[in-house]
Amino acid sequence: MVAPGDDLARLLLDALAAQDLVLEDGDVLVVAQKIVSKAEGRLVRLADVTPTPEAVVLGEETDKDPRLVQLILDESTEVVRKKPGVLIVRHTLGIVGAHAGIDQSNIEHGDGECALLLPEDPDGSAARLHAELQRRTGKHVGVIVSDSANRPWRLGTVGMAIGAAGVAPLDDHRGGTDLFGRELKVTLINRADSLATAATLVMGETTERIPAALVKGLAQDAASDGAASIPRPLEEDLFR
Repeated sequence: MVAPGDDLARLLLDALAAQDLVLEDGDVLVVAQKIVSKAEGRLVRLADVTPTPEAVVLGEETDKDPRLVQLILDESTEVVRKKPGVLIVRHTLGIVGAHAGIDQSNIEHGDGECALLLPEDPDGSAARLHAELQRRTGKHVGVIVSDSANRPWRLGTVGMAIGAAGVAPLDDHRGGTDLFGRELKVTLINRADSLATAATLVMGETTERIPAALVKGLAQDAASDGAASIPRPLEEDLFR
């Protein structure tokens, strides 16, 4: 169980060694957001949260603890949709999803009910881990910080990249051609989310206690922007 201040790079390298896994240039390590948030001290006691009148009203409308609603509002820029049991918001990171990614599962509640927030800067978290792994191993290993997410019109959660370093999150084929020479105008492959979803099949999302997965054999391109480049710009949002 990861605690605030833990050395994630050391924990991951020890786990890799225990399983006789060797990092190689071009590998990608997908790490669950939960252990990143825990290591960065993003756990909040609800007893320390004072809800505003807005949070109290929204809590009544959604059947949620107003203290939890206050944390959601603090982490968000707007409420997108709401109904009893569900609060969809746009996170300050630009991600649209339920409850601003705030989670209460698989965390300690010994000192009272708690909630775990997303990392403040997931790309920064990925970059620091990427740099530390390279320093300790001499290998260029991509890092993806993943979280689970639901999608409109589709049942079930999938993995989603909220942070990335050392691996290109988007694979842009626009301007290329298909098998028949037609120009590709919209083909933009989300490599980071695809890797996060594949890793989720290995890591699981309940009691598996597997917070990271090693991806090998990926054809690497030059790394570009982090996962902050993934959310669709507001001006292109057709569902607002």
